[in-house]
Amino acid sequence: MTIEFCYLLFITADFYAINNLIVPQLLLKKKYALSVLATIMTIALSAWLRALVALQMNLHFFHAAPTIGFGKLYLNSIVNISAWVLLITIGKMVVDRIGTQQQLELLEKERVKNELDYLKAQINPHALFNSLNTIYGHIDKSNQVARNVLLQFAELLRYQLYDCGAEKVGLVKEIAYIENYVAFQRLRKDGNLIVTLEMGRIETGLTIAPLMLVVIIENAFKFVSNFPEKENSIALKIYTKDKALHCSVTNTKEEQQNNSNTGSGGIGITNLKRRLELLYPNQHELITNNEGELYETNLIIQLT
Repeated sequence: MTIEFCYLLFITADFYAINNLIVPQLLLKKKYALSVLATIMTIALSAWLRALVALQMNLHFFHAAPTIGFGKLYLNSIVNISAWVLLITIGKMVVDRIGTQQQLELLEKERVKNELDYLKAQINPHALFNSLNTIYGHIDKSNQVARNVLLQFAELLRYQLYDCGAEKVGLVKEIAYIENYVAFQRLRKDGNLIVTLEMGRIETGLTIAPLMLVVIIENAFKFVSNFPEKENSIALKIYTKDKALHCSVTNTKEEQQNNSNTGSGGIGITNLKRRLELLYPNQHELITNNEGELYETNLIIQLT
């Protein structure tokens, strides 16, 4: 009496071993010879185990003498397990291929939509800058402050609309945008706010993803204290060292902000953290300190 022991256990084990271990660890790393050898050894071992288990169950469970030798039983196991693993693997590849194709089609549709939206957005800036020029022309020449504010606003807008479309911009250009932004905010705030911007050495030739620093600087201006009889201040320090950008932003805060999430929450900071994770994985450090009378943010980005 010959037992046809169920192949399901061995086929499943081989399928998961090949697809979860051999393929990602060997085949995808272009170790073709090792992947083929590992696959053959996996199937050979499982076929040997299946033949051994079937033979022992035939002898001890069914109490019948085997009608087929171990060698032939082993050969049949290799053929059957190989065939089923191959069929299941091909089926999985077809399903994965269909899923990947559908995902690519969705990504392509999204890319086209984003490109169309971007092109639509480019229609308006020219008219917007023309409008700003018209407003500038109508401001009395004696009102130099208003004219300067409008010019600085136009430069900020120009940078965001035209230069920030690239994945990376020159660090020098990004720093110039920050300086212009700080100057613009100085004009908006009253004289009770002291803003200091310390620019250290900026190495040439470095690039950075646009608008990485402005978020924490914007938060400082947004959440700075407004004491009527005490000093309100924002201190910014930016420099590079060994191709790493260092940015430190400190602002005074009011007591009710001690237990709040100012600077550590909100869409802007959340987006910044996500952008840092995507663009500079393991190449950045963002530290905040909300203790005492000051709120401090330190950002370091390796720009190699």
